[in-house]
Amino acid sequence: MKYTGTVIRYGDNVDTDVIIPARYLNTSDRSELAAHCMEDLDPTFADRVQQGSILVAGENFGCGSSREHAPIAIQASGVSLVIAASFARIFYRNAVNIGLAIVECPAAAAAIAEGDTVEADLDAGVIRDLTTGACWQTAPFPPFIQTIIAHGGLMQAAQDGAL
Repeated sequence: MKYTGTVIRYGDNVDTDVIIPARYLNTSDRSELAAHCMEDLDPTFADRVQQGSILVAGENFGCGSSREHAPIAIQASGVSLVIAASFARIFYRNAVNIGLAIVECPAAAAAIAEGDTVEADLDAGVIRDLTTGACWQTAPFPPFIQTIIAHGGLMQAAQDGAL
């Protein structure tokens, strides 16, 4: 599981209400969710995000309401990986369930800057900032999480007989 992308960075306590505002929870259309991802926090997000972008954030990313729409909106917008100092527990589980790669690495989250190019090898547990040359070790994904993400989420992995 390897990811390379340009970083879009946010701070601490980014809650699900700003990841995808409640006024858009009446749809499950992935493109509609992507169009409104982060709009209350960062109106430029939809214009800046690209396929394969890496989102980096501080502590407690995904706190607030338990809504699967939040990781779906992030994934549908083109973000391939989220690196944070820490995640709200329910967001972490929702992200894995829908197949969004996320990893906790406080040192990397503190050091990586907006616009840096980052490479992450989650099989080996290595995050490298290609812009600065800095490198961090993190726990590799357990095999069952790798399977879920590789199949595009928990339901698809189960349907594929991978679990």
